[in-house]
Amino acid sequence: MDAIVSWHEGLQFTAAATSGHKITLDGDPAVGGTDLGARPLELMLMSLAGCTGMDVISILKKKRQDVTAFEVKTHAERAENHPKVFTAVTIEYIITGHNIDPKAVERAIDLSENAYCPAQAMLAQAVPIQHTYQIIEA
Repeated sequence: MDAIVSWHEGLQFTAAATSGHKITLDGDPAVGGTDLGARPLELMLMSLAGCTGMDVISILKKKRQDVTAFEVKTHAERAENHPKVFTAVTIEYIITGHNIDPKAVERAIDLSENAYCPAQAMLAQAVPIQHTYQIIEA
C-alpha cells in the first residue's frame, strides 16, 4: 500500500493512494491554507470511522440484523501544545433498524475493535479509544 501527496500552492495538496482515488488536503486560512480540502488529522478520524463502520455493518448484516440506517461518529480531544496529538477518541455507532439486538451490536463493535480494524488497532496504541452506541427503532 502506498500514498503520495503532490503540492499545489499554499498548504494545498492532492493525495493519491494505491487504489487510484484522490483527496484534496488543505489547511485552515489561519495557518496559511485556503480551506479547499480536509485537514490531515480529520482524515485520520474519517479513516477510523470508515474502517470500523465497514466492519460493524458487515458483521451486523451477517448476523441478519435489519439495519435501515447506520452512522459512525468520531470525536477526538487534542493536546493544547504542538504537535497537538489526539489525547482521547470516542467512537459512537448509531444503528437504526427493526428489532436490532444490542448483543449483536456489542459483539460487532468488539470484533472491529479487537480483531478487524487496523486503523483502530494502530490508534489505540497511542490514544485511549472509547466506544458508545445507540439503537434507534425504525
